[in-house]
Amino acid sequence: MTNQILLACIYLAVFIFLQRALTHWVKKLALMKQVSAARTSLVTRFISYVMFFITLSLMAVSLGLGYQDVSLFVSSAFAVMGVALVAQWSILSNLTAGVLIFFVFPYRIGERIRVVDKDEDICGVIIEIALFHVLIHRDNGDTITYPNNLMLQKAVLKLADQAPLAERQALQDGKKKFDLE
Repeated sequence: MTNQILLACIYLAVFIFLQRALTHWVKKLALMKQVSAARTSLVTRFISYVMFFITLSLMAVSLGLGYQDVSLFVSSAFAVMGVALVAQWSILSNLTAGVLIFFVFPYRIGERIRVVDKDEDICGVIIEIALFHVLIHRDNGDTITYPNNLMLQKAVLKLADQAPLAERQALQDGKKKFDLE
């Protein structure tokens, strides 16, 4: 029993170490990519929840609950989440795309882009990149909420910046408010 408790403590220590290291790495990456603090917090929290679930499962097995019992619980939890998320497939798709956009999206807030779409001309300045969507402010004053999964599926062009320098700086600093009517 002492060995089992010691192993559970080791799992907990490794979890705490990895969580801090990953949080530090994500914040460092966010500073390099000039990502908002709110978005960084969401991605960090998501990674922490996944790591905690894995650690909790490992601790349960090491404390003697039995591999079959723990695997039954984990598979049941995944089945329930799978059924719930398949019913809302777009939510899961946008959430996954939001995490991918955090790490690999080459465009930043304040940059002018055009989404290549045959039905609609989606061109404007990115004003927010959230976990589920990207807000694009058009030149005519409209704001488009564009889903993250479509942002990864469609071609996106970075346009030459035609906005004045002061407006771009205000967008990057988050000082400018857009009328969302």
